[in-house]
Amino acid sequence: MGYVYADVELLNGDDLALERRYLLGSDEVHRMNVNILVDTGSLMLAINENIKEILQLQVVETRNIQLADSSIHNYEVVVPVEVRFKNRRFIGNAIVLPGDSEPLLGAIPLEDMDVMIHPARQELIVNPEHPDRAFLKVK
Repeated sequence: MGYVYADVELLNGDDLALERRYLLGSDEVHRMNVNILVDTGSLMLAINENIKEILQLQVVETRNIQLADSSIHNYEVVVPVEVRFKNRRFIGNAIVLPGDSEPLLGAIPLEDMDVMIHPARQELIVNPEHPDRAFLKVK
């Protein structure tokens, strides 16, 4: 199977909390659309420094992360990042990869959103057994 990419929206979770409290307008929420590599071999969501800056995300820690080549590197962790895909969402941590590295959607956000890779179409899809499990719209 080849590479699978998905179009997702990434949002600053702190901005969304302020929007829910009417302290920030919806047009002030930092967000962006990203074509992200779906990587079931990775655990977490990984963004790059450019995405971190655009979304204005705050670093909460640094963590040693083992890469696919078994090397271990120290990366910043930002939180909260919201990922939206179709009628699903994930809110959690993201590892910040250097420069404009390719962003990755790992197993934890995939499981949380109840999405899967359709092998024949090589695309990310909503779990057909639970198609209507929508993320909560809070306003």
